[in-house]
Amino acid sequence: MGAKMRNRAKKRLYMRIIADARRQYRENKVLFFVYFALRAIVIGILIAQALNRNWIDVFYCILTLILFLIPTFIEKRIKIDVPDTMEIIILLFIFAAEILGEIREYYIHVPHWDTALHTVNGFLCAAIGFSLVDILNRSKHVKMALSPFFVILVAFCFSMTIGVIWEFFEFGMDMIFRSDMQKDTILTTISSVKLHPEGRNIPVVIDIESVVVNGVEWNYGGYIDIGLIDTMKDLIVNFIGALVFSVFGWFYLRGSKKAEFAERFLLKLKSESDKIGEDEIELVTHGADDTE
Repeated sequence: MGAKMRNRAKKRLYMRIIADARRQYRENKVLFFVYFALRAIVIGILIAQALNRNWIDVFYCILTLILFLIPTFIEKRIKIDVPDTMEIIILLFIFAAEILGEIREYYIHVPHWDTALHTVNGFLCAAIGFSLVDILNRSKHVKMALSPFFVILVAFCFSMTIGVIWEFFEFGMDMIFRSDMQKDTILTTISSVKLHPEGRNIPVVIDIESVVVNGVEWNYGGYIDIGLIDTMKDLIVNFIGALVFSVFGWFYLRGSKKAEFAERFLLKLKSESDKIGEDEIELVTHGADDTE
């Protein structure tokens, strides 16, 4: 009896996946191919890294596959529709950050890779923050009517808060686990009041010609900054990304046709037609049970 129920559950899950895949293919072929192409690539890398016993990279692959499920989880469980454009960018962002950035080491070998991702992150987080406030603004069950200015202000602050929390996480990882998430920068000049011979609050500027650590001369071309510049650069580009979307959001709320671009990134509550589509999937899976 137990084996029969397990087989029925497996068949029902299989039929649900097939029905859901068919629906996604009908609705947006580009999203369908992007999703499955990225997943296939990640699974291939996962197998290769497992065979090579690179367990850290295996972890990154598993984490990537889990993160790929976030848009689906939001749509299925929270009943919020993620626009196709937004979903594709989220999937590509996750792939670029975890697979290309970490495993392929693009963070080291490709100039400004990290900067580009933080800019995109600022833009996307502002879109999410904007969407959440817009959903509450339009809801009949919540008595709230914020002006366009306050909507974009909340969206901008939401994005910046996410950026700051991420920098806290990077700092914590570096301090506790001795990682190097806050990448170092080579400085050829430093300015500090610590170097003033009389201990006064006057910065002293010094050109760095050589660095000796524990009696060993370092030939890196300067002094190694411990992540401050990387952190500030990340927050600055996050600021830029958030500001760009906030501008689009302002014009969108004003009803300008020039801001229709912003609508491609706005989360919305699922409509009745979307729920009907999900009900059809349920009917397919129940139909599979009835055939047994």
